[in-house]
Amino acid sequence: MKILFYDATSYDMESFDEKKPDYEGIEITYQEIDISLKTVALARGYDAICAFVNSDLSAPVLEALSELGISLLLLRCAGFNNVDLEKAEQLGMTILRVPGYSPEAVAEHAMTLALSVNRHLHKSYIKVRENNFSLVGLTGINFYGKTAGIIGTGKIGAAMCRICRGFGMKVIAYDQYVNKDLDFVEYKSLDEVLSQSDLISLHCPLTEDTRHLINRDTIARMKKDVVLVNTSRGALVKTDDLIQGIREKRFFGVGLDVYEEEGNNVFENREEEVLESSVTARLLSFPNVIVTSHQGFLTREALSAIAETTLQNAKDYEGKHINQANLVKAGA
Repeated sequence: MKILFYDATSYDMESFDEKKPDYEGIEITYQEIDISLKTVALARGYDAICAFVNSDLSAPVLEALSELGISLLLLRCAGFNNVDLEKAEQLGMTILRVPGYSPEAVAEHAMTLALSVNRHLHKSYIKVRENNFSLVGLTGINFYGKTAGIIGTGKIGAAMCRICRGFGMKVIAYDQYVNKDLDFVEYKSLDEVLSQSDLISLHCPLTEDTRHLINRDTIARMKKDVVLVNTSRGALVKTDDLIQGIREKRFFGVGLDVYEEEGNNVFENREEEVLESSVTARLLSFPNVIVTSHQGFLTREALSAIAETTLQNAKDYEGKHINQANLVKAGA
């Protein structure tokens, strides 16, 4: 099987090259450029393509891939909201993803954001580099003894619950489905989680029901001086309402690994460019906000798991023994 990797980075190449010897018969070609209508022709002569979470797999791109004989789409990620699933089904394409790789990696990053914005590490780092050793403006709060509200208790949310418990926090959660393994977590309504939590961390998928879950109304229900963290999907938070809440001093701190309109910024070096969206600049203008570039998954262990699962998906497809847990279908 010949696979063309779009939007391949150095860490992709390293992790996949390390695992590739275990999967005979699979050939990989890496392309730094991402897939689009302009670059889809590069897939001519290949059996499958491998794309990432922000790759353009819209209907026109899928149709172009199908015309080239591509019937397998390998997603080296868990998310698939960038794929036109109905069009893929019409074209008879198989889509395989990596539903879980290292939930602890994302949860640890969520807590890193919470701790960093709480203790103003972004500010103190810059101050000390400028020989400013004043502690003014660096006062934080103890997480010990406080209440952590986890919205979404799947694998990543569950890992975050365990981390918060280790910090000595009371852990409450909101989810439509109770995770019975979390016997130390008290499940409450969304309103109760919002109003009782000192730290709120988002770990739910993006659906029509959860889009803009955090908005003007839900922010108004939160405790004043709450710490809000989002490492899930940017559109869970209505950015304009979040910015208004920050201006009204509703938050002690905000940590975002994802945000609305992140679009072309994600994973790209734009040091020499003017930002296309004002959202990033507006968020970064606040002293109590930290924004990272969708790096929650980025650990050696997670990259290794992504490579192994992706290559196994390709092997399973070739052997017609597809892991149904990794299969993405329309209506999913």
